[in-house]
Amino acid sequence: MTSTYYVQNTLSQVKSVINEQRPKVSTLRTLLLHDNAGPHKARATTQLLRELGIQVLPHPAYSPNLAPCDFWLFPILKDRLAGRKFDCTQGLTKAVNLELPTIPEEDYQGVFWKWQIRLKRCIESHGEYFEGL
Repeated sequence: MTSTYYVQNTLSQVKSVINEQRPKVSTLRTLLLHDNAGPHKARATTQLLRELGIQVLPHPAYSPNLAPCDFWLFPILKDRLAGRKFDCTQGLTKAVNLELPTIPEEDYQGVFWKWQIRLKRCIESHGEYFEGL
């Protein structure tokens, strides 16, 4: 994924959903968590987020155990798509988009409690590596 793709596709969808759900305040006072991937840190991305009034929460470098997609969502998708081969990106995208709605809403909500526990463990360990979650 490039910064251009991230800005034009992903962030535009995020903006639309926020505007639907919070029409009076729009993206103002919105907090966004994402990791330190190149497209997330690129100038075009940070400029758009600043223009929208979206604050990005800091994420420690090299900490996939703190990103909900890394410790929760991606393993679920890997398990569900295991053994399938995709000839193109569009095929994989379609398969993922078919799987996401089948994950129960309470599972999505529950991951944020798990995330808070992980964040607390990170603080308690003063940012040092830890296992066991």
